[in-house]
Amino acid sequence: MKIVIIGNGISGITAARTIRKISDHEITVISKETDYFFSRTALMYIYMGHMRFEDTKPYEDWFWSKNRIKLVRARVEHIDLSSKELHLDPGFKPAQTEHVPTDKTITYDKLILAVGSAPNKFGWPGQDLEGVGGLYSYSDLEYIEQHSTHLKRAVIVGGGLIGIELAEMFHSRKIPVTMLVREESYWDMVLPPEESDMVGHQIIKNHIDLRLSTELKEIIGDDSGKATAVTTSRGDRIDCQFVGLTAGVHPNVKWLGESAPEIDRGILVNDYLETSIEDVYAIGDCAQLRSPKAGRRSIEAVWYTGRMMGETVAHTACGNRISYDPGLWFNSAKFMDMEYQVYGEVLANPPEHHISLFWQNEEKDQSIRLIYDRDSSSILGFNLMGVRFRQEVCEQWLTEQSSIEEVLKALPLANFDPEFSKTHHAGLIDQYNSLTGKSLTTKNKRRYNQVFSFLKKQKA
Repeated sequence: MKIVIIGNGISGITAARTIRKISDHEITVISKETDYFFSRTALMYIYMGHMRFEDTKPYEDWFWSKNRIKLVRARVEHIDLSSKELHLDPGFKPAQTEHVPTDKTITYDKLILAVGSAPNKFGWPGQDLEGVGGLYSYSDLEYIEQHSTHLKRAVIVGGGLIGIELAEMFHSRKIPVTMLVREESYWDMVLPPEESDMVGHQIIKNHIDLRLSTELKEIIGDDSGKATAVTTSRGDRIDCQFVGLTAGVHPNVKWLGESAPEIDRGILVNDYLETSIEDVYAIGDCAQLRSPKAGRRSIEAVWYTGRMMGETVAHTACGNRISYDPGLWFNSAKFMDMEYQVYGEVLANPPEHHISLFWQNEEKDQSIRLIYDRDSSSILGFNLMGVRFRQEVCEQWLTEQSSIEEVLKALPLANFDPEFSKTHHAGLIDQYNSLTGKSLTTKNKRRYNQVFSFLKKQKA
């Protein structure tokens, strides 16, 4: 059987590697971006000088031929689903590649679409000028690098994780940055107010010009078509030579055309990641679950969900249908110097029955938020800034629906490095006692560390 995968990101490559582990099927991976799989999350570190591009490739170049995974560097122009044929763009000629196909038509028995996301553009005047780009692909990184010489100021449009990454990149080269964020507080559609304010403080502390409640109105260009300034919804003009558009992404599905599987925002898939067309699957950022699990979204452009989808679809494509289950929601990121972790359900605008306990270190950028259910007292979520909790401990509490009192008593168990870092549970317990009128105390920390070490050894 011949399995063809379009896309060599984490989803597509995980699918290819898993298929090879469990079968002897013929595997072809098509990518227009790069010859070899690389870590997309490491793009910023290439620009900042912390890594080289070759350092971002998890596998040696010989890995693919040794494992009989054929790599093709091409752009798919059209998919003929009735004849199971992929028609490649004859005009696509990437430079310095070893994987140009000799045939412009590729047939398949099963097709896996792992075509990722595309940056959002909202029809801003000047959005297609020279010196306007995003940060999603390797070509985006090359474009940013080309425009960084003699760059006097960059303007970034949009908040979120990609926006702050791009700001940190320019900041590392001492290039002045202005960020335009339409929300009243940074990433406030995701973060609770206190954490959102902490991120905003972190941005300003790093001497980045953060302008909240401000939208892009127009990108102004010169006679040669190069971006020279932007104007904002507040009437300001900001001179700049690069404009970074980081106002989110959407599933990269427009190019599929009318012959594609059923599409809403993304390619609609069932619990087995099967599309509306037999023998065609969709995974990663481009996939939209028809019936997402409780606490999960229908589209999740997150690295680890892409990996999980790749593993799952490999088994289904090889005849052993496995339902996709991402488990409990979690994510992690970095806002400049401040780490961020979230486990479970932590909402920016929670319902009334979600009770929050929040502790913040006023001297450092650190905070812990615990969310629990008012009626059942079961733990619902953890939100952490500048503090690390152990994922396996948090997930166990969430899975077992442990009570908030059980969690508070045993909170030192979650501390990432109990031997060398401080715990911060006392403030949370004081809050809980004040809220409920109880006199809760934590159990012996040393004893819990001994128990946790024992459990780790048993698990190993």
